[in-house]
Amino acid sequence: MTKKLYIKTYGCQMNVYDSNKMLDLLRVFGYAQTDNIQEANLVIINTCHIREKAAERVYSELGKLKELKDKRKALGLQMLIVLAGCVSQAEGDEVFVRAPYVDVVVGPQTYHNLPELITKVSRENNIALDLDFPVISKFDSLPEVSSPQGYSAFLTIQEGCDKFCKFCCVPYTRGAEYSRGLSEIYREALGLVTQGAMEITLLGQNVSAYHGLDDNKKEINIADLIRHLAKIPKLHRIRYTTSHPNDMFDDLIELHKHEPKLMPCLHLPVQSGSDKILKNMNRQHTAKQYLEIIEKYRAASPDILFSSDFIVGYPGESDQDFEDTMELVRKVKFSLAYSFKYSMRPGTPAAAFEDQIPEEVKVERLARLQALLFEQQTQINQQAIGRTCLVMFEKTGKYLGQILGKNEYGQVVCALGSLDNIGKILPVKVHKISGTTLVGDLM
Repeated sequence: MTKKLYIKTYGCQMNVYDSNKMLDLLRVFGYAQTDNIQEANLVIINTCHIREKAAERVYSELGKLKELKDKRKALGLQMLIVLAGCVSQAEGDEVFVRAPYVDVVVGPQTYHNLPELITKVSRENNIALDLDFPVISKFDSLPEVSSPQGYSAFLTIQEGCDKFCKFCCVPYTRGAEYSRGLSEIYREALGLVTQGAMEITLLGQNVSAYHGLDDNKKEINIADLIRHLAKIPKLHRIRYTTSHPNDMFDDLIELHKHEPKLMPCLHLPVQSGSDKILKNMNRQHTAKQYLEIIEKYRAASPDILFSSDFIVGYPGESDQDFEDTMELVRKVKFSLAYSFKYSMRPGTPAAAFEDQIPEEVKVERLARLQALLFEQQTQINQQAIGRTCLVMFEKTGKYLGQILGKNEYGQVVCALGSLDNIGKILPVKVHKISGTTLVGDLM
């Protein structure tokens, strides 16, 4: 009988990509995905360590799984529990101490070993742990054929980070920077397009630092890679995320002027507008340098929209430091942003800083920042009213007869239209906004 696999994913697009790869890997070994956790023979929780109290939330989730596992055992049915992702990498064998009913703990760089680990656990009635950072790429062990992701697909081209920002756990959970080869990426992209993808988002913890090898063992950058992928006839749109300001270069910026398949939007985290805080974070750039990058992009692509990440209440952040952040936001005008209160990550340098900011101060600053960011997003969306944009329709909307998609700038757009229009890129004239969604009419 086919074994049932249930997988729950937390966090970023990279984790979504990893979960899809785990599904592809285990499907070869007789597992079929299910949305009903009650019937699962195998449950994978793919975790993220970025959010506050991430580990505690994971243990709470695991506690609920124990109850289900005990119920299935009482019925003579097996259910294995796998903890994957960045929390598992950070917690290590502590997982088996706090949650001894977990069967496998595997890190982001070793999930390709899941079939072997699961087989070992099943045969030996034991636990398995694999948190190495192998020299051989995990991608060498993953199936080349990916499951269809839909009209918009993710494709990891780079993993890990060498920046060591003092608030971030990524170098410790994902390891050093690694870039996949051109031919490997191209084959995967071609496969996704063959399965119906019209848009591909290139992923990386620091995607603009991509430095893979082509077929002649020559190192190429992300701009070179995008030029190659743009040659795929039925691939209509290319995006990339997430970048670091220190790895933005003129060739990539200029490509936004010349390559029509490269979409006019960029996610470029800044975290703070204060040079003092940026230095304390080990960001290795200044607010002025960040603004200069923004201006270069706008010179190359005048209609480009920007999104970013912000941390407020970082240790030592003064009132003036926070005001510097607010001023940077006013200068850039972001279409979207993710903003958070600083929270300590065990093992990161910032967690040991003594000048932590009181919680009530962080709450007040975050509320002010988010109000400004929402005001900017609303203004940018309002500027779209009366304009025509190209929307790639992906699914039905909330209401009958409504279809939903994203335009060139990554904004969500809905319109009344036939289901036959799903999977097409069509012009839409925007006539109003509803929340953060643009509403328009098919032209």
